[in-house]
Amino acid sequence: MKIDQDAIAQMYQALKPRTRSRLNKAVKMIVEAKERGQRVVAVVGSGPNLHEGVTTLIAELMHKGLIDGVSTSSAVINHEMAGTLERVKRIDGRAFGFDGDRLPCDGRFEVSMISKARLEEFCREIHIDKGLYRRLRRARGNVIIKVAGNMAYPTGLRTERLARDVLTLARRYGLPFEQVAGYGADPYTMIGAGALKNLPVLVTVPQLVGGGEVGLAVADSIPVSERSLRIAELLDSADLIIESALALSQEIHDGPFELFTGHGIWSDWEGGWTFSLRDKRIIRIDLDPNLERAWKRERQGKMVSEAVDKGLPKTKSMGIPFRMEMSGFARIPGSLPIVGDIGQVWPVMAAGVAEALGVKLDLMSYKQSLPAGRKFREWIVNRVKPVNRERVFESVRELTAGFRLSGS
Repeated sequence: MKIDQDAIAQMYQALKPRTRSRLNKAVKMIVEAKERGQRVVAVVGSGPNLHEGVTTLIAELMHKGLIDGVSTSSAVINHEMAGTLERVKRIDGRAFGFDGDRLPCDGRFEVSMISKARLEEFCREIHIDKGLYRRLRRARGNVIIKVAGNMAYPTGLRTERLARDVLTLARRYGLPFEQVAGYGADPYTMIGAGALKNLPVLVTVPQLVGGGEVGLAVADSIPVSERSLRIAELLDSADLIIESALALSQEIHDGPFELFTGHGIWSDWEGGWTFSLRDKRIIRIDLDPNLERAWKRERQGKMVSEAVDKGLPKTKSMGIPFRMEMSGFARIPGSLPIVGDIGQVWPVMAAGVAEALGVKLDLMSYKQSLPAGRKFREWIVNRVKPVNRERVFESVRELTAGFRLSGS
């Protein structure tokens, strides 16, 4: 896929001057880290990261050696298992004949507009009412592109059922659900890239419950204490962390194994393993201007630290809506906020880093409101495939055969 340099330049120029300045600094930080052979880890939420194609871009950056691991949400795992984005038709469920009490609040039902070949593939795995599916496709409704495998028939149902199979394998061999699902995932998903490049892709603890059965399966695959330790080890391995459109991230800055801002003091006290974010550099991309305000007030007058020291509510002491994760972020010396649309910031940042390091990227995301962004979303729908169930089982068989041969 040819990269649209004009679109990259347009997105860069559309950023506010302060955002451009911060982005330039972020590019320099990432380039310096990679030139020193250091590791860069991405911590991303769902929502816009999927819609803007950022997760697909991150997968490409993983293939190119620019991102060395990912922490994300179970909702992202759900959607990547189904192909990231898909084309669905939204119909009036009540008019079609469904019980309104069993429909979402808007009364809409969604049907996946998939090919005959993919429908037959799904039919080999689970029972699908083909007559119902054909009637749903013929019903009146709006056809849109949205995150895949959510509430659309049959993609969502297939993903729910597949999650049970993946969970069985994950628990049998003591592996995270995300890793096992990644063995059959498309290379342009983060879980697929992680499996191919042997890079960790892990769901954070507060983000376990998204994605229906997938979220439950992710949570059930390994104990929470092991998941917390794996995430802490991932962050400890990173010299630079990029956070993107992320909520409920307090466990990153205030987790059970982190010493600088968190509760790791007691693990350390008891002789357990701990790590510190003191010397980490953290870039956080977020649309919330209060992130900038909290960060700035800590830099100018230690207002966040002072509120912590005096046991005062930070919202009242600073006069801003205060999200908990702002506390840890603001107090980390190497943190850098970028207030802007991730659909603009990520591609401009990725393009700048790749150019500086002489890395050729084979694809690029763009702000979805641009023609290039709409084209890239279509590319994801047409190119990125759902998890292949047979490949999951085959990969696990090969992996466990290797364990037996090595005596592990």
